[in-house]
Amino acid sequence: MVSFSQIEKKLHMNSDTVYIINFWATWCGPCRKELPGLEKIHREYSDRKVKVLLVSLDFPDQINKGLKQFLKSNDITAQVILLNDPDANAWIDKVDPGWSGSLPATLIYKGKSRYFFEKALSYEDINHSIASLSP
Repeated sequence: MVSFSQIEKKLHMNSDTVYIINFWATWCGPCRKELPGLEKIHREYSDRKVKVLLVSLDFPDQINKGLKQFLKSNDITAQVILLNDPDANAWIDKVDPGWSGSLPATLIYKGKSRYFFEKALSYEDINHSIASLSP
């Protein structure tokens, strides 16, 4: 479990890598639906400069019963961190000023070029964003 300050730097990496940071939870139906596409991206781009980070907003008491079981049963191998920072009002705007706080939410960026989506994304949506950041 990490606080927001521990992951904030991951929102502003300045390199030639495309970063995909997805905020989700196992209790969120649209989140569960989009995760296979994110996992597919993670696997297909594993040998390229594309990094996927799944930031779980599950409740700490659900780690063993819900989160770990979900990740295992869906063969999720992308990096997952559990954000345990209940003061969402203090950090939501730091992810994106337009974010209402609803899930799923995904930040895709490379250097200063950024896309933010407050909806479930398809594999094609994510692939398109990567392609537009990696000419």
